[in-house]
Amino acid sequence: MFAIPLGDDGAELSTLDPWQAEEFLAHIDRGRAFIGAHVGLPDIVTDLDTARAHLTRYADRAARDAGHIYGIRVDGLLVGGVLFVHFDTESGTAEAGCWIEPGYAGRGLVTRACRAIIDWAIEERGIHRVEWQVSPENTPSIAVARRLGMTKEGVLRENYPYRGKRNDTEIWSVLAPEWRAAKTA
Repeated sequence: MFAIPLGDDGAELSTLDPWQAEEFLAHIDRGRAFIGAHVGLPDIVTDLDTARAHLTRYADRAARDAGHIYGIRVDGLLVGGVLFVHFDTESGTAEAGCWIEPGYAGRGLVTRACRAIIDWAIEERGIHRVEWQVSPENTPSIAVARRLGMTKEGVLRENYPYRGKRNDTEIWSVLAPEWRAAKTA
């Protein structure tokens, strides 16, 4: 397994694979209420079988180069993750996302992890546009989009049914030329 350091605080980014389902489930259980406030992951990952199935879906997507999932670890403990929900090199588009346990929020871990995967997608894989879809109420995730240099493009009104309510989705994005310009600034 590879790991990319995310700074000097013991944080690193690494793959999440089906054989890590037990660790993944324990992590989701620790942050279930916090993560589930805006992200459906805790509703999907409810036991060991669903944890393994979720990671297997992403392993299959990675094999087809259609999606990727990574864990954020601090001192070896899985505390969050980032992913490409959608990844299409032919069209040059990808959608990034994230989640984090409450005790690790606000430390810049998600921003640093997203920088790493977005930079890889743009510079190594030729992705031209990276999207970020977020609930307007998820202010920490919106702050990540801003720190990543993304532009808010608009709002899809009541497009996302979540836990019995129709919710809006903000669409943010960064284009490859903008990403590169920000890196050199």
